[in-house]
Amino acid sequence: MSDTAPTPTGRFEITAPHRELLDQVLDRWSLQVLDELCERPARFSVLRRSIPAVTQKSLTATLRRLERNGVVERVLLSTRPVAVEYRITPLGKTIRPPVEAILAWATEYMPAIEEARDRYDSDLGEAVPHHPMTASR
Repeated sequence: MSDTAPTPTGRFEITAPHRELLDQVLDRWSLQVLDELCERPARFSVLRRSIPAVTQKSLTATLRRLERNGVVERVLLSTRPVAVEYRITPLGKTIRPPVEAILAWATEYMPAIEEARDRYDSDLGEAVPHHPMTASR
């Protein structure tokens, strides 16, 4: 795995810089922005319409983080008035294969994960006495 540092034990170690980068480029909004920009460059308003749940503030912060990390570039278009378009960079395109691998893993193992979640929730429900205040959750 290229985003981890090898250790003598053969286990991977996620260092603080790795964690920070992964938090910044693999969060909820970043993945959706990258998904949109992998298809075609887009202006802010197009991204906002494509991802209706994102707020203007969150989208702005997401685009800035992605730009800072070299994953997205902001291009000024020579139109009247001047417009801005966001594009995925060559570096940004390299994120797609590992994300697709994780999604393939999730798809393959989702039934087992759902079974594990059901078992956990069932065991938790049996271990915790029912209280009137938590019954509606």
